[in-house]
Order: sequence, then C-alpha cells, then structure tokens
Amino acid sequence: MEKTIEDPPTSAVLLDHCHFSQVIFNSVEKFYIPGGDITCYYTLTQHFIPRRKDWIGIFRVGWKTTREYYTFMWVTLPIDLNKESAKQQEVQFKAYYLPKDDEYYQFCYVDQDGVVRGASIPFQFRPENEEDILVVTPQGEVEEIEQHNKKLCKENQELKDNCVSLQKQNSDMQAELQRKQEELETLQSINKKLEQKVKEQKDCWETELLQLKERNQKMSSENEKMVNRVDQLQAQLSTREKEMEKLIQEDQDKIEQLEHLKKENGQLFLSLTEQRENQKKLEQTVEEMKQKQTTETKKQQELTEENFDLSRRLSENKIICDVLQREKERMERENDLLKRENSRLLSYMGLDFDSLPYQVPTSDQGDAGQNPGLVYGNPYSGIQESSASNLLTIKKYPTCKPEFGDICDHTSEQQHMQTLCLNCPICDKIFPAKEKQIFEDHVFCHSL
Repeated sequence: MEKTIEDPPTSAVLLDHCHFSQVIFNSVEKFYIPGGDITCYYTLTQHFIPRRKDWIGIFRVGWKTTREYYTFMWVTLPIDLNKESAKQQEVQFKAYYLPKDDEYYQFCYVDQDGVVRGASIPFQFRPENEEDILVVTPQGEVEEIEQHNKKLCKENQELKDNCVSLQKQNSDMQAELQRKQEELETLQSINKKLEQKVKEQKDCWETELLQLKERNQKMSSENEKMVNRVDQLQAQLSTREKEMEKLIQEDQDKIEQLEHLKKENGQLFLSLTEQRENQKKLEQTVEEMKQKQTTETKKQQELTEENFDLSRRLSENKIICDVLQREKERMERENDLLKRENSRLLSYMGLDFDSLPYQVPTSDQGDAGQNPGLVYGNPYSGIQESSASNLLTIKKYPTCKPEFGDICDHTSEQQHMQTLCLNCPICDKIFPAKEKQIFEDHVFCHSL
C-alpha cells in the first residue's frame, strides 16, 4: 500500500452509505490498462462544500473503513463554487502508485473528517487484449466466479437503488431546506422588528435608569454629609444599589416581561421610600445615642472628679500619716533622752531609781500599755505627763510647716497635674485636658 508524505484524514467508523450521493464519479471505465496514468472525473452536488483536506482514494472492493485505502490524491478546491464549471472536477493518479493485481477497485471521495461522500462503480487493472485470451478453468472455479459476479451485480444493483433513494432524499431535503430558509427569512424580519422594539424599550429603560441613578447619587451625597459612624446605613444603601442593578440587568434580558418590569420599578420606588424612612429612624437613633453619650460623659466626668477628690484626700492622709509617724519617732527619741537625764539626776541626788514608788515606764512598756485603738499611743501616759518635758512635745502643726513645705508643694503640684489630665476610667489611658473631645470620643467607643 503506497502512501505520500502526509497521511490523509481517515476514520475507524464502519461503512455508512447515507453520504455516498454527495459526490458523483463520472466516466469510470470497467478496466484500466496497467502501466499508465488514470484520470478520475467527479461532480460535486449542489449542497456539498469541499474543504482543504478532502481526498480521493482507490479502495479494494469490500473495504469497511477509510483506513483501508490503497493510494490517494488530494482534491483541488474550486475558486468559485457558484459556477457550473466548479462542480466538474478531476484528479490524476500516477501509474507508479496504482495496484498491480487484477482485483476489483473503486474510487471514493473522503472529506477531512474521514467520512465517505461518494463512491464509484468497481473497475479492474488488466491488459486490453485479455478478453481474447482463451482461459481454461475448471467447472468449480467457473461456478464460483459466476456466483461472485452475481453477488457483485446484486451489490451493484443495491448501490444503485441506494443512490436513487439518496438522490430522492437529497431532493426532498433540498426542498425542505428551501422552505426552512423562507421561514428563516420571515423569522429574521420578525426578529428585526422585535429587536427594534426592544431597543426602543431599552433606551426608555436606560433613561429611567439614569434618573434612578441621579436620585441615588443625590441620596448618597446626602448620606455623606452625615456622621461617619453611620457606616451600616451606607452598606445597606450599597447593597440596595447592587440589587437594583442586578434586577435591571435581568430585566434587559427578558423581552416578554416588560409589564412586569414596570411593577418592579414601582416596588423599587417603594423600597427607596422605605430606605428614607429607615434613614430617618437611624438619624433619630443617632441623636438618642448622642444624648446618651452626653449623659454618660457627664456621669463619667463626675466620677472622674470624685476619683480625683478621693485621690487627693488619700494623698493628704498619707502625708499626714507620714508626718505623724516622724513626729512619733521624734517624741520617742526625746522621751529616751529625758529618761536618761532623769536617771542621771536621781543618781546624782543619791536616790535609787528602782526604789521610787512610781517608775518611769520604758518605751516598750509604754507601747504595751497603750490603748490598742490609738495609732500613736496614749500621749498622757507615764510619770512625765505633768513635767516640763511634756511641754516641749506639745507643738502646733500648721497646714504647711517650713519643714513640710516640699511635701505640700509636691501634693499641690500632683493635684494640679491631675486637673490638667483626663484619665479613662475603663482602660486607664491618659489624655491632656485640652483634648477633651478626643477623650469623650474614646470613652464613647468603649460603649459601642
């Protein structure tokens, strides 16, 4: 089996006779002389359009698929299919590629999808004077040849009948196609009118859509003037816009639902009215939240001032406690000095300290005998409570003595700094007093 450089497109599908009448082979001889080129003539029917990869092959009779070709040639595409000359085509097979045996072969036109579009009558390759040679064959072979010839004649008659039937079907299909084309032209004209109406309706809808968009833009500009805290309302408006655009896009694709779209437009207007009412409700809610915020801010400021007052009192009490503790320590030191001086005077006078009817209690004894409810002990206990030494311990403490001036100044400075700062009661964050609005916004954020 001879092949060229590029194999033709074939198919493994079994033989199908339904397409054999689209290409008709003409002037096919019963036999061709070996050693010479042969020309294959064929005609393209009206509704068959050849393509670049179509080819004509020589097949041995009895083939089942287009892969069983012996040799082939590419077809030549006509320049203008409308001309009558373009329907009559031919292709030439070189003698070198032709079969050398005396089997029966036939031409087949195969398109680029591997489907057979036409088949010729069978022919042979044998010498011209082969009919004059007397061949003596046995009776069995003669009968076998006759049976084979009858079978071939029967197949040929079936092929002719199929060809006539296919030609009739082709003419019927052409008439049906012509009728379908007329119906198609009618439908196309109707479609154009409908498209014109749809276009006009679409323009009207686009105008209404522009008006809706302008109204929506006005509403958006009004919403932008509101407080930045109304983000949820803006999200709802954007969602409504997307839903409205989606509905409009769906309405443009439905030509038969024009009245329904008008009703949906009315529903959209109602939805916009509801949005405005919701917007007013949200504005009222924002005002109520602002009033609550103002009330909470006042309460928070009162608590802050009370906290500052308590802190100031605690600082003052701590300072007084430190002062009294130091004074107590000083008095204990003076008491010890007086005890030692008293002991020295008694020993100088020749008196025994232990023989006295009432001894001066020591510092530890005095502490043990003090009232447990007194923080600094009883100032009237001991034998020296009426002596002159007790007069030295009685001093007046002004609000700020000279030795406590630094402490008082530090306390007043601390109180002054507290008045210049604002402390968050929730997260203890400190703000300067001049940033009162930021402080109030910060406290309000904790309540959200």
